[in-house]
Amino acid sequence: MEEGPAEMTDTPETATGRRRHRVREEALADAMRIARRLLVEEGAAAVTVRAVAREMGLTAPGLYRYYAGHRELVQALVCDLYGELATTLAAARERQPSDEPDRRLREVARELRRWALAHPQEFTLLFAKPVADAGTAPEDAAHDSGWRFGSVLLDLMVQMWRRGGVRAPADLDPAWAAQLEEVREHLAGEPVPLEVIYVFVACWARLYGAVAVEVFGHLDFALTDPEPLFDHTVTDVLTTLGAPHPV
Repeated sequence: MEEGPAEMTDTPETATGRRRHRVREEALADAMRIARRLLVEEGAAAVTVRAVAREMGLTAPGLYRYYAGHRELVQALVCDLYGELATTLAAARERQPSDEPDRRLREVARELRRWALAHPQEFTLLFAKPVADAGTAPEDAAHDSGWRFGSVLLDLMVQMWRRGGVRAPADLDPAWAAQLEEVREHLAGEPVPLEVIYVFVACWARLYGAVAVEVFGHLDFALTDPEPLFDHTVTDVLTTLGAPHPV
């Protein structure tokens, strides 16, 4: 049998390099699987280098070949979770017509709620940040992953703004404007006024609040089924964003 191109040019060094890469990728995937299980079963404080290493059959220094410390381990987990959430929301978006961003946004909001209720510990790590190392500030490794998630919602809001009807304030406090500049930097040149970006942030705060208050059990005193309240909140958000006839 004739050798293929890869086999003909393969050297012992290349084969060894491929094996090392495969072993490393398998170890990283195993570490993330274990870290997530610890998070789900015991909470964010249980996700430590020592605990993950122990379940992998390694010493803590052995895991340092893959993660420099607790911060890097948690940042990797946050990246993985934001990636999963972004993919899940993007799939929900694609279930609705591309020329109806309001319907797409409603579906994405509902999918966010479904994911959060199905994964409360993961939601808590991402959005309540119970450990400092879960941050997504510009200097954090998880920053770009967080924006990948955020862009699913933000891009739909921009599409709705293009159609007109966004209820933006007439003026904006300069202190607010300075804080909102980073959001505008992620819009790839879209000329969105800061007043409108303020509306986007306020709408996200309402959506997040409606999800979080249910995930954390703060509606249990009044409601056995908070879904209608959530849908009402989404309708209000869509109205603020200029949806013609939000249902």
